[in-house]
Amino acid sequence: MLTIDWPVFTPLAALAGGALIGLAAVLFALLNGRIAGISGIVGGLLRPRRGDIGWRLAFVLGLAAAPLAYALLAQLPALHIEAGYPALIAAGLLVGIGTGYGSGCTSGHGVCGLSRLSPRSLAATLAFMAAGFASVFVLRHLLSAA
Repeated sequence: MLTIDWPVFTPLAALAGGALIGLAAVLFALLNGRIAGISGIVGGLLRPRRGDIGWRLAFVLGLAAAPLAYALLAQLPALHIEAGYPALIAAGLLVGIGTGYGSGCTSGHGVCGLSRLSPRSLAATLAFMAAGFASVFVLRHLLSAA
């Protein structure tokens, strides 16, 4: 059964966050002519090319600095992860492999690609959403009952 934790349900904050992500993706594309796909940006740091490292490093450092800056203004939410380190490592590796096969990640396909009406991004987004739903179903309902 699906339950919503109403005291911590914050649709306006989620809407504002989504709008900021969308605005950042649009500005990044307009000002740099590039897609704000995290896997591609980080991947470019792993195989650096001259003149291409600075903006990629600034982008990744900005991602890391954002929660630190937020922590100066408000208390960060408590994290509760129901998985051990082996599961998290396996999940991270599988996501990395999937972004390679899918030629992009959720930010590249789901945010930037869908907004550009890319059929390839629609197919990729549907595929990774279906894989996520199936994974949760199997892990939470089939394997946990066994």
